[in-house]
Amino acid sequence: MLNIIWISFFLAAFCTALFKLVFLGDQQVFAQIMEAMFALSKSAFEIALGLTGVLTLWLGIMRIGEKSGFIHLLTQGLTPLFSRLMPDVPKGHPALGAIVMNISANALGLDNAATPLGIKAMQELQTLNPNPETASNAQILFLVINTAGVTLFPVTIFTYRAQLGAANPTDVFIPILIATYMGTMAGLLAVAFVQKINLLDKVIMAYLGGFTLVVGGILAYFSSLPQQQMLEQSAIISNFILFSLVITFILGAINKEINAYEAFIEGAKEGFHTATTIIPYLVAMLVAIGVFRASGALDLLADLVRAAVHYFMLDDRFVDALPTALIKPFSGSGARAMMIDTMKTMGADSFAGRLSSIVQGSSETTFYVLAIYFGSVGIKHIRHAAACGIIADLAGIVASIFVAYWFFG
Repeated sequence: MLNIIWISFFLAAFCTALFKLVFLGDQQVFAQIMEAMFALSKSAFEIALGLTGVLTLWLGIMRIGEKSGFIHLLTQGLTPLFSRLMPDVPKGHPALGAIVMNISANALGLDNAATPLGIKAMQELQTLNPNPETASNAQILFLVINTAGVTLFPVTIFTYRAQLGAANPTDVFIPILIATYMGTMAGLLAVAFVQKINLLDKVIMAYLGGFTLVVGGILAYFSSLPQQQMLEQSAIISNFILFSLVITFILGAINKEINAYEAFIEGAKEGFHTATTIIPYLVAMLVAIGVFRASGALDLLADLVRAAVHYFMLDDRFVDALPTALIKPFSGSGARAMMIDTMKTMGADSFAGRLSSIVQGSSETTFYVLAIYFGSVGIKHIRHAAACGIIADLAGIVASIFVAYWFFG
C-alpha cells in the first residue's frame, strides 16, 4: 500500500506538470518540482537530525522508567483495556507502557515527547511481531490511535492565531476537541471492524465511557477560563505533568537502588541508532509530498472540489480551508503552512481561518507517522494501517467542517 501511495504522488505530479507545461505554457513547473525534491530531501535529513537529541533524551528516560518499575505499574491500570484491544500483546509487556506514555504526551500536546515514545512503543511491539516486515494487528491499532489521538491542549494553534490577529485565539478550543475525538473514535471503529475487535465488551465500554467523561470534564473546566489564563494553565499543567513523570522515574530508581545515570545512558544509545534508521524513510515520503505539492496537483484537487460544491449549490466557504485538510495527512509542517497562509489571506477570524485551525488540530499527520514509526522498525507491508488512518483523518476533517458551521456559521 505504501509503495502504491508513494508512486502515485510522483505519477500525479508528473502528469499535472506535463499538462501545465504543454497546455498552460508553464515553463517553470518542472524546475519547481526539482527544487522541491532537493529542498525536501534536505528537510528530511534536518528533521531526523533534530529528532536525534530528543530521541536520545526520551529513550534514556524511558529506560529509567522501565528499570524503576514505574512503567509496569502504570500499565497495570490499562492492561484490561489493551489486553482486549491488543490480544497479541502479553500483560505487563513494556510496549504497553510506551503506548500509554505516547498517548498521554499527544493528549498534552507535547509533540517532541510523543514521537520518541511512539517509536519506542513500535519497537517494543516489533519484538512480538512474527513477520518483521509486515505490520501486526497491534502495531496498526497503535498507529491509528496515535495518528488520530485526542489533543487536549492545542497551544501551538492558539499561539499562531494570536500572532495573526485573532480577537479570541482560543475560540476554536472546543471545536478542536470535538473534531479530534470524533476522528479518534472513527479510527478505532475502522480498526475494530477489520480486526474483529468487540467494542461492546463491558471493559472496553467502561474505559471509553470513562475517557469520555474525563474529556468532558476538561472541556468544561478550560472552556470557562479567560483566554490568557487558559493558555497559561494549559502550558503549566502540561510541563508540570511531564517533568513530574521524569522525577517519579528517578525516585523509583533510587527506591530500587538502580543506577539511574547508567540506565539513562543505556537507553539513550538507542536514540542515535533509531534517528539514523529513520532518514531513508523520511526522505522518501517528504520528497514525494513535495513534488505533489510543487506540481500544482494539490491546488487542482481543491478546484475540483469547489466546482462540485457549486454544482450542488452548497455553501463553499469551507473550500478555502481545504488545502490544510488535504495536506494534513501527508505533511504536518505543510498543513501548518497552509493554515497560516489561510489565516493571513482570509483573516484569522474568518470562517476559513477558524476552520483551517480546527482541521490542523483534529489529527496527527498519518503518512509522516507511518514513515517514522514503521520506518524505525523496518516495516514494509503496512496492511490496513493507511486505510484506517485515512478514515480517521477523513472523519476528523468532516467533523471539523460541521463543527465550524455549528459554532461559527
